[in-house]
Amino acid sequence: MDPIRPLSSFINGAWVEGSGPQTPLLDAATGEQVATMAAGGLDLAAAVQYGRDVGGSELRGMTFHERATVLRNIGKFLLSDDVKESLYELSFATGATRSDSWIDIDGGAGVLLTYASKARKELPNGKLVIDGPMEVFAKDGSFAAVHALTSRHGVEVQLNAYNFPVWGMLEKLAPAFLAGLPSIVKPAPQTAYLAHAAVKAMTDAGLMPDGSLQLICAEPGDLLDHLDGQDTVAFTGSASTAQRLRTHAGLAQKSVHFTAELDSLNAAVLAESAKPGTAEFDLFIKEIVSETTTKAGQKCTAIRRALVPDALVDDVAEALRTAFADVVVGDPRADGVTMGALVSLDQRSSVVEAVEALKAASEPILGDGNIVDVDTNRGAFLAPTILRATDSHAAVLHSLEAFGPVATLIGYDGHDDAIKLAAAGQGSLVASVYCRDRSEATALILGLAAHHGRVLVVDESVAKTSTGHGSPLPHLTHGGPGRAGGGQELGGMRSVRSHMQRTAVQGSPAMLTAITGEYMPGSPTNEAKGHPFKLTLDDLEVGDSFTSPPRTVTREDISHFAEFTGDTFYAHMDEEAASRSPIFGGIVAHGYLVLSFAAGLFVWPDEGPVLANYGIDKLRFATPTSPGDAIHVVLTCKRKTQLDGRGYGEVAWATQVINQNGKVAADYDVLTMVANRPGINGAPEAQA
Repeated sequence: MDPIRPLSSFINGAWVEGSGPQTPLLDAATGEQVATMAAGGLDLAAAVQYGRDVGGSELRGMTFHERATVLRNIGKFLLSDDVKESLYELSFATGATRSDSWIDIDGGAGVLLTYASKARKELPNGKLVIDGPMEVFAKDGSFAAVHALTSRHGVEVQLNAYNFPVWGMLEKLAPAFLAGLPSIVKPAPQTAYLAHAAVKAMTDAGLMPDGSLQLICAEPGDLLDHLDGQDTVAFTGSASTAQRLRTHAGLAQKSVHFTAELDSLNAAVLAESAKPGTAEFDLFIKEIVSETTTKAGQKCTAIRRALVPDALVDDVAEALRTAFADVVVGDPRADGVTMGALVSLDQRSSVVEAVEALKAASEPILGDGNIVDVDTNRGAFLAPTILRATDSHAAVLHSLEAFGPVATLIGYDGHDDAIKLAAAGQGSLVASVYCRDRSEATALILGLAAHHGRVLVVDESVAKTSTGHGSPLPHLTHGGPGRAGGGQELGGMRSVRSHMQRTAVQGSPAMLTAITGEYMPGSPTNEAKGHPFKLTLDDLEVGDSFTSPPRTVTREDISHFAEFTGDTFYAHMDEEAASRSPIFGGIVAHGYLVLSFAAGLFVWPDEGPVLANYGIDKLRFATPTSPGDAIHVVLTCKRKTQLDGRGYGEVAWATQVINQNGKVAADYDVLTMVANRPGINGAPEAQA
């Protein structure tokens, strides 16, 4: 994919050129011009309105599963050979090696695929999410409420950092898209050409719903002035810029949702038990090398502070000197190069300046590494630099970040000191602990957790499977307290929910059932159709119900079940002991005997639409069942979820086992797969 000169913006459904002075964007390794970016000239008010009116309408008209399908298709498209390789080729200009680009490009596509999969498993195939159980306010159950999550009628504005132009965009896009929020992406200028190429590939392929993704390759101008309380700003970058955004008059006055993921002085802690010769010691050294050299250390999650027991500082210093000897710095396109360039000469100057400031409380033990076959006057190359603290508690070591291939080795005196030093970073995205002693690890984690969004514990058992200190996963929270921004990106469905509006909806159970599409206790049921297990997914309605005939549980049933299963718990076998129980007061039936009898009362025996029972949710045994009790089952269709293209869907059945006194013996949800009508949604045609 050839770079575009100058970069255009994709707004209001079209690619448009900006105006004003053009800023040259340079290759980080060679200094050659890659593209230019205009100062402005874009109608950003119209772009925001287009996102709301067109993109928002498109997304809100789709179910969560339909949105997930779009994300899955985009992820697969970006991983196709032609598209991926063209992005890789352009990524070299950012200073990234091929392995760095794998994190950015493949990692970004992987985020989309992960969110698509989780959404199809964890969200309904609808447009509303129920958040928690129904709250009942009337004694007769006639008035209640649920909390519902719905799509806001706004946009998400992304203000992204330069270091991951593809991943950084897609990890924000995925949860917002699933939540029904269109995205307006403002990439960092240094690497905007790579974000531009990815967006152009997606839009040219027709994969994005109209208005759901816009790209601004120009200065942001008055963009934030057009936002309101339905909108979100998602920022990644420096703490100083975030502070200016937090106090932006328009954002504050209109209560615009704001989330920030900021620079962070992350720590890796070598436990006292992880001495030289242990696997944990070696893993610690390996990870510091990896985190210092990956993306030339330009990662918000990189290890900046290596906390080591005072007695092991010399051993760690020597091990690092040996390990870094294999690092080769150069043009990322060249064979044998293991670390590329920083993003720009200005960034290199900033890092060098920070290193000089850090030397007020440290001394370099490494910084003249192997830089090969490059012009360091044109390319932003810098050898990995490791400093050794001369004053572990000096404020500069815990407040100033050199955003490049730089880490500081800091000695600590005991667990409490290690925790205090890590906390001195004032809140970080991630910390890692290298330790095999579980009690020692527990003590460290209990102290570290309050100051970090994620904590990774590494021992020999996870050496081959751990994703590493600096790898955010879409399943987990990516964010941290305090200095790290206090926001959240990623985090699976937690992140999706954070983009939605939570509303308490009050009304009758019947009205709440109609609004949410899920049966609420107390809502009227439909029993006129006969046994609901005989209905296809298309014919079944929420609220369809079946009440079974009763069955009496005998002492012989209980004894036989105990002998047959081997479950001879005293409450089922010993009348005297069971009589002493404050819970049972005598022999009672096994809970699983009650469930088994219940299944026999409600299951339809013949081949039919119900294909399989795949689980039980929320099981509670409410009242013991004694010999002589007559139990019956009330089975009600609680919710149904169409699974696209499979010929069947999921049905949850609210199930109550009730005794002759009207008391609930067991309450649970039965989960089944139910077929569509023949020929619908991929279901086989009916046999002639």
